[in-house]
Amino acid sequence: MAKTIEVIVTTDGAIKIDAVGFKGAECEKATAFLEKALGTVKLRQKKPEYHGKAQTQQRLGG
Repeated sequence: MAKTIEVIVTTDGAIKIDAVGFKGAECEKATAFLEKALGTVKLRQKKPEYHGKAQTQQRLGG
């Protein structure tokens, strides 16, 4: 599976980052530059695949 980072801006202005295809903590390292550039992380949800070595989601606020 290809590694991708999806950045979604919702209608209320919230930003969601979804790292797909990364294993374990790789996703946090891959998205760190976005977190730094976009603001404070308000919520970080690790998907079940994170513990099984796959992907995670983060929500950022301004």
